[in-house]
Amino acid sequence: MARMPKEHLEARRRQILDAARHCFIRNGFHATSMQDVLAEAELSAGAVYRYFKSKDDIIAATAAEALAEVAAAFEADDGARPPDLDNIVDLVLGVERPPLSGSQESAQLLVQVWSEALRSPSLCTKLKEVMAEARGVVGGLVARHQRRGLLPADVPAEHVADVLMALVDGFLVRRAVYGHADSAAFRNGMRALMSAPAQASQQS
Repeated sequence: MARMPKEHLEARRRQILDAARHCFIRNGFHATSMQDVLAEAELSAGAVYRYFKSKDDIIAATAAEALAEVAAAFEADDGARPPDLDNIVDLVLGVERPPLSGSQESAQLLVQVWSEALRSPSLCTKLKEVMAEARGVVGGLVARHQRRGLLPADVPAEHVADVLMALVDGFLVRRAVYGHADSAAFRNGMRALMSAPAQASQQS
């Protein structure tokens, strides 16, 4: 049997994961069957099982991709000068990248990943690793702003980072459950809250 080119194998795997993602968003992880995935991908069972041994393997691969998107949204900025305060908010919200600023469906999938992490120790561990890395990046940026006097320095930077990330988690849940959530309005609200202490200190 002729060996399939690597590009074909990657394209087929992508086809399966895209189909599974659509099913998971529509029905949830556990209400989706392998037959649902086969029908969505328009592939035979043999074609799918060549890449994934079970639905749990597909869930794990889908969750890994979602977490990779989260990690990408928190890439470190190595510039000598930290981003402006508005850009720190943009970094936390990830307004230019999925899944943080994506559609309601993207937010729904990420919320499902959080839920799945409650049942899967391996996924929970991976989620903690990704979020610890994100917290380190955001905490580092907060600390640089504190050194420049743009944020109060009497609160540990990691505490500020935790609050920022928790606010974004809440934004994602709202988007997942209610649909529309205005990222620009949310960003403006966060900016006002973050800048108020610094302004009060300057006026006193």
